Amino acid sequence: MPILKAHLIMKLFIKIVILIVAVSGVFLFFQKNNLVEIDIKKELASLIVPEAEPTEKIDPIPINADIEPQKPLENPPKEIKAIYSTGWSAGSQSKVDYFINLIKTTGLNAIIIDIKDYSGNVAYKIENADVEKYGAKEIRIPQINKLIKRFHDEGIYVIARITIFQDPILAKARPDLAIHSRSKLTPNTQNLTPETLWLDHKKLAWMDPASKDVWDYNIAIAKDAANRGFDELNFDYIRFASDGNLDDMVFPFWDEKTLKSRTIKIFFKYLREQLVGIKISADLFGLTTVQKDDLGIGQIIEDAYQYFDFVAPMVYPSHYATGFNGYKNPAEHPYEVVKYSIESALKRIATSTITEAKLRPWLQDFDLGADYDAEKVKAQIKAVYDAASSTPEFINGYMLWDPRNVYTKEALTQ
Repeated sequence: MPILKAHLIMKLFIKIVILIVAVSGVFLFFQKNNLVEIDIKKELASLIVPEAEPTEKIDPIPINADIEPQKPLENPPKEIKAIYSTGWSAGSQSKVDYFINLIKTTGLNAIIIDIKDYSGNVAYKIENADVEKYGAKEIRIPQINKLIKRFHDEGIYVIARITIFQDPILAKARPDLAIHSRSKLTPNTQNLTPETLWLDHKKLAWMDPASKDVWDYNIAIAKDAANRGFDELNFDYIRFASDGNLDDMVFPFWDEKTLKSRTIKIFFKYLREQLVGIKISADLFGLTTVQKDDLGIGQIIEDAYQYFDFVAPMVYPSHYATGFNGYKNPAEHPYEVVKYSIESALKRIATSTITEAKLRPWLQDFDLGADYDAEKVKAQIKAVYDAASSTPEFINGYMLWDPRNVYTKEALTQ
C-alpha cells in the first residue's frame, strides 16, 4: 500500500511539472511576440520608487530663530530643471552648499524639497493644531524661511513636495480615516484601531482617499508651505494603494462602488479650488502615460491635466515591465522608454479639451535595473525634448530623482 501511494504521488507530481512547463512555454511564446497582457496589480506592486531613509544628519543647521516668511520668486524660470532633496538633506549646511553649487554650475535651476514625506512627518516647525496633536512633526529643517531665502537669493526655484494618502502617522492618530485590514476585523473586533490598520509591503499605513478630513489636513499643510514662499507645491501619493494585499482593504469612506478615478478626480478638483493662485503639480505613475485605464489606483493623466499647472509622470525606465515595447530590460533603454512615454503623454495633452497644464516628468538618476551613469541620464533628458520637438509648448523641463540626493553632474550641462 505505501508503494502504491508513493507511485500515485509521483505521477501527480510529474503531471504538475508538465503543466507548469506548458504554461511557461505559452507565456514565453506570447512574451516573445510582444503579446503579453500586463497584470496591473503585480506590475504596480513592483513599482516602488526608492525612498530616501533618514540615515544621516550631517552637520545640522543650529535651531535658532527663523526669519520672516518669504515671497515666491518675482521672475521664476520659464522652464524648470530640478533635483530632489529630502528634508534631512535640506537641513544640512553641507548638502545645501552642494545643491547650490550643482545648480549654479549646470543647467539646473530648481530644487524639490520634502516637507511631508512617506513617513507622514512635517519637516519644519509648522504652527498647526492637528499636526501638533497627531505628533506629526520632526524638525529636519530648523529654519525653513531662511532656507527658502538662501535658494531665492541664488535665483533658484523652490518646490515643496507633500505626500498625501500614504501617511502612517495620521493613520495611527486617526484610524477612523484610514484603510483597515479585513482579516484583522473579526466579528468581535469591528472597531477601527491602530491595530487593525491595513499595511502595504513596506509596512506603511494609508489613508482613505475619499476622506475629506484627510484632504483638509493636507491642504492646511500645503497652505502653510505656500505662505512660507515656496514657488510651487508638488503632490505625491495622490492615489489608492498599489502594493500589498489589496483584497484585504476596508475603507471607512470610499463605498467601493464609485470609480477610484472619480474619487481621485474629485480630490484633484478640490485641491485646485482650495489653492487658488498657487502653482501646483501632480506626481503620477509613469504607466499613466501609456495606459488608458486608471491602473486600479485612480490615476488618469487627463484628469490631472485639468487641475494642475504641471503634471509629473515618473517615467523611470527601471519601472517598466519586462517585455515593454519588446525590451527584455527596459532600464537598459532609457532614451526609447522615456521618448515613447512622453510622446504618448503629449498626444493626450494635445487632445485634452480643458487644460492649461504642462508636462514635467520625473527622470531616473539612481541605479535600478541598470547602472545609471551620465550617458543614461543624458539619454532621458534628450528623450524628453526630442519627444516634444513638434509640441514644445506642452513641456516644462524635468525633475531628477535620486533618494541619496547625489546627482550625476556630467549629465547636466549648461
